[in-house]
Amino acid sequence: MTATLKEFLEACETLGTLRLIVTSSAAVLEARGKIQKLFYAELPKGKYANMHTEGFEFHLNMDKITEVKFETGEAKRGNFTTYAIRLLDEKQESALSLFLQWGKPGEYEPGQVEAWHALREQYGQVWQPAPVLEI
Repeated sequence: MTATLKEFLEACETLGTLRLIVTSSAAVLEARGKIQKLFYAELPKGKYANMHTEGFEFHLNMDKITEVKFETGEAKRGNFTTYAIRLLDEKQESALSLFLQWGKPGEYEPGQVEAWHALREQYGQVWQPAPVLEI
């Protein structure tokens, strides 16, 4: 599929509430929110997708993302399936993880899991975004 990360992120609005996770060598930051009202900026470092919410700000250098993977797993607490999307950098390391956020363990928002499956079907289990040429 020839799609850009910009197009993909905009399609992620259908996923509802997410847990956005960024991990560094010394810390993990998790924030709950929906991907919506994205805006874009081109800076010397790259093309950025941005989002401001009441609880956090989000800035993603789209030029640094080389691969997107859809993954399912088993919850660490509870016996239910988790649904994640990993945005990987050139080292194949996770730059950003998007997990469907549940209320009670295993209880997702209506339509959330179906939206995740629809995106995976549209984009594939693993895909490489086309370069964002214009913002």
